Amino acid sequence: MKQVIVLLALLTAFQNASAQLFTKEKVANNIDNLDQKFLSWGYFLGFNQYDFKFNYEQDLKDILVDKTFGFHLGLIGDMRINDHLNLRLEPGVFFTTRNLIYDESYFAGTDFNSSDLIREVKSTYIHVPLLLKVSTKRINNFKPFIVGGFSTALNLSSNQDNPDDNSAGEFRMKKNTYFYEIGFGIDLYLLYFKFTPSIRGVFAINDEIIRDTDPNSPWTGNVSKMQTRGIFINFTFQ
Repeated sequence: MKQVIVLLALLTAFQNASAQLFTKEKVANNIDNLDQKFLSWGYFLGFNQYDFKFNYEQDLKDILVDKTFGFHLGLIGDMRINDHLNLRLEPGVFFTTRNLIYDESYFAGTDFNSSDLIREVKSTYIHVPLLLKVSTKRINNFKPFIVGGFSTALNLSSNQDNPDDNSAGEFRMKKNTYFYEIGFGIDLYLLYFKFTPSIRGVFAINDEIIRDTDPNSPWTGNVSKMQTRGIFINFTFQ
């Protein structure tokens, strides 16, 4: 039901935006004073899909990542710099799950079972980005923008301090991750509020894997670096 409501809202917003963008007729501006405020507030919700990028020590088959769609929500603090630049803080909570699937070649010469080939990685992130939003001139009730910046995330599901490793079924990741982000979106000025659909890519800067005690571990021995990357689809209300 929630997906249907979101889809209908997007279709309506897109129809209105298209009509305003491609017509020469002057349309009455909604909430003219919103973008003139030095500070403004809002909230967002949306969907995410996280992945991993691996670098390897040896040329073995890739570790496959079975991705799922997660959910996130958070708050927005927006500081106006001028008509085209805004500085934004967007703290949020992000929920996601990834499954790592190993090829049998990683376990050559050892005894293993089917459960050893899969590791489930559940993550709950407190994600805090500092972003610069660069907007075009407003066209009627429509204003495209690009956004980029840096962020940090605390993984509440991290088992970094767990003494058990993959030999006991525990795939471990670091608590803190640092990202750079880039994306684009459209501000749609409705009658009482501003609605903003956007899409953003996030890319980890640091290595996140915690290696097993055994340097030749089939799960971590061949991984020289593991970094999160992901896509966020956001719906913002201000």
